[in-house]
Amino acid sequence: MIEAELVLTDPPYGIDYKAGDSSQRGIQNFERVEGDNKPFDPEPLLRFDDVICWGANHYAKRLPETEGQLYCWDKVCQNGMKVRIAECEYAWHRKGTKPRVFRHLWSGAYRASESGERSLHPTQKPVALMSWCLRIAGDVKTVVDPYMGSGTTLVACKRACVRVVGIEVNESYCEKAANRLRQGVLPFAG
Repeated sequence: MIEAELVLTDPPYGIDYKAGDSSQRGIQNFERVEGDNKPFDPEPLLRFDDVICWGANHYAKRLPETEGQLYCWDKVCQNGMKVRIAECEYAWHRKGTKPRVFRHLWSGAYRASESGERSLHPTQKPVALMSWCLRIAGDVKTVVDPYMGSGTTLVACKRACVRVVGIEVNESYCEKAANRLRQGVLPFAG
């Protein structure tokens, strides 16, 4: 078993999500998310002391009732803006002390961060969101993301100088994560 102080992840929710059709203008055609065609079971993650797991509203009945808090990511942040995606997403935090909201525009081309960058995964999260989660988790030295997708959690950890282990079954997404991590310069620790 991997030793980590925090599991920070965005697993397949079990909703059989289908990304946009590439024949539509401006829509990317992504590979299917492995494992998203069956209900997600968070039980293996619950063996860790601290877990922040996105998509919790899709498998809430499988989470412990007496532990943790929900976080909400408000993706719209603008009055009257029409979106084709969910306006918010929820995470469950095992060691959470109170509900929290992260307000960060992220709807197609309208983004508060990473503007102009192409998405690499159909359910990609902003690095700013995972960085926010790291700050909430406090002083952690090692993070595991067992569903790393395109590596957003890994990028946030790299920027925060936190050791991270990423696991992904899709080789294409592993390559995309490696390319994201290859970009930029590591801070000098001296």
